[in-house]
Amino acid sequence: MPPWPGEGSATEPVPATNDHPRAAPAGAARPSLDSAGRYHDRGRFSALVLGVYGFLAIVIVVALRDEFGTSSAWVPIALLVAIAFLVVRYLSTGYRIDDEYLRARRILGGQKLRLDQVRRIEYAALRDLSPTGFFGSWGWRGRMWSPVLGRFDAVYTEPAGLLVTAGDIPLFISPRDLPGFARELSRRVRSYTGRLTVDVGDPTQVEPVPAF
Repeated sequence: MPPWPGEGSATEPVPATNDHPRAAPAGAARPSLDSAGRYHDRGRFSALVLGVYGFLAIVIVVALRDEFGTSSAWVPIALLVAIAFLVVRYLSTGYRIDDEYLRARRILGGQKLRLDQVRRIEYAALRDLSPTGFFGSWGWRGRMWSPVLGRFDAVYTEPAGLLVTAGDIPLFISPRDLPGFARELSRRVRSYTGRLTVDVGDPTQVEPVPAF
């Protein structure tokens, strides 16, 4: 994933350590370190989600086929354009860790957390957080509310991933390589804060990825 527009590179690559992420299993998505030492991964994309968008597009074409070629053709066209935008936005979801921040981004949205403020790194599933207001996940920051957490941000592609607690608002993300991303995030966070009480990326307290 190329650097994001308007952002400078980190000062120095983070030196390797013994708990640097191991290679992903064969066939798995492989996150990468760029020349500036920034760690990249993309969202885990769901065939089901993409299939639903495709199904909705087919339904619109079939249900409103008589509108094409008339003065009302803008209605199905606008709906199809909206679906295409949502698909592109979904596929643009990605994550990056540099020397100072964890950044989650997508087209027209994103969030970042300072590494020196991270207090917890844990596996989580949205169904366990019982969030309300799922429409908030389409917003700029993906702001949602949970009776378990209170307010949190969610920049995700699947409802199972990592919950990173930092500052006032936790962030839920769903990188493709969950254990590898957690290890790299933990390694960089520990360079600021030392070991965390809850940290699934710490080799001294690593947990298996739950089946969710």
